[in-house]
Order: sequence, then C-alpha cells, then structure tokens
Amino acid sequence: MSGRRTLVVMPTYNEIENVGAVVAAVRETGNDVLIVDDNSPDGTGRKADLMAAADPGITVLHREGKLGLGTAYLAGFAIGLERGYDILVEMDMDGSHHPQYLPAIISAAADSGGMGLGSRYIPGGAVVGWGIDRQILSRGANLYCRVLLWCGVNDITSGFRAYTRELIQAIDFDRVFSEGYSFQIEMVYRSLKRGYPVREVPIRFEDRILGASKVSRDEIKKALLTVLKLRFRGSKRL
Repeated sequence: MSGRRTLVVMPTYNEIENVGAVVAAVRETGNDVLIVDDNSPDGTGRKADLMAAADPGITVLHREGKLGLGTAYLAGFAIGLERGYDILVEMDMDGSHHPQYLPAIISAAADSGGMGLGSRYIPGGAVVGWGIDRQILSRGANLYCRVLLWCGVNDITSGFRAYTRELIQAIDFDRVFSEGYSFQIEMVYRSLKRGYPVREVPIRFEDRILGASKVSRDEIKKALLTVLKLRFRGSKRL
C-alpha cells in the first residue's frame, strides 16, 4: 500500500492540557488528524478549532455531548471512509500513546491487510507509571478476553491500533453495540470473526501525566459484560 493515506482519529473530552502537544506530535509523523470532541466544557473543542484553522491536516468533529468512545471512533471512521483514507487509526489524546510507534502500527495493518495493534504485553512492550493493582487488572482483563473469546491476541484492550479501509468496510457499524472502552474488545473480535488478521506491535505505554483518566468502574463492568455478550451471541450475528 505505497502512498497510503492515513487518518488518526482522536476522541477528546476535557483534554485541553494535552491536545496541542499531542496533535502536533502526530502531525510531525506526516499523518492527518481528526479530533472528535464531545463538547468538552474545558474548551478543548475551541482550541482544536484554532489548530485546524492553522493546519489543513487537522479537522474537528463536534458532538453535542459525551456520547462514548466507541461512537466517537465509528463517527470518525465514517468520515475517514468518505474522504478516501486507506488506513484509519485509533489513538488516545492523553499522551500515553507515543506517535513514534505510528509507522510500525500502520505498516502492520497495511502489510497484514487487517489490524495493526500496539501491544503492551508482547516481548518488547511495556507499561510505565501504573501501580501493581492496575497492572493486575489490565492483564487479568486480557486473559479473561483471550479465554472466553478464544482469540490469541495478547493486548485486546489496547486503544492504539490501525485498521485497513477494507477491514473497516467489512464491519457492520449498525451491529457494533459497545459505546465505551469495551469497543476495543468488540472490534478485535469482529475483525477476527470476519477473517482479518490482528498483528501486534510492541509499544511502551506511559500513564498520562496531565488530566484525569476517563475509565471508571462502570466502564470495566460493561467491558466484562461485553465479552460475555460476544461469546454467547455467536459469530453468525456479527
């Protein structure tokens, strides 16, 4: 996929402390950025608009409120498909995903024809800044997903990933039911069930320095329930 056009979709909610530096770093890699702002009360959307006015490689989608991570990505993917991008990327705005890994993740998607996934839990991957409790929770959640969904992906909950255009087009958005962070799990599962490979690339994940995490206990519970729904619905309904 020589000369492939890539759009990095970055949902935001109250990320005014991070949006400037993070988007600038992504743009330095030569990739376009779509910021999906859920009406952040801290002014993130207004700052994003100023950045977009100064750089044609940045666009902003404003939504009326906090509608969920999954729906933000699906809205961004729809725009990316409409604009003819070859690769669509998920990436957090909090600075925990380093743009230096973008080329490898994008290449993994393009070379495999499916998904390139930034993985913390394969050789060469790492997590920095988490306490032992959070690390156990994350690793336990991934083990839970691997066992119940019968998939060999080591970091199914990672939110740093790239999809080929063909893969995104093969997934029926109307059937995707996860709105929050369980969206990551569902998209890996749907990709594999559609016959598309998921190739993991080692990344060093660093916990955010500025701002607050959006992951709540309710989100974790919803993610666990999502796995059960996927497991028992069966592939015929995907």
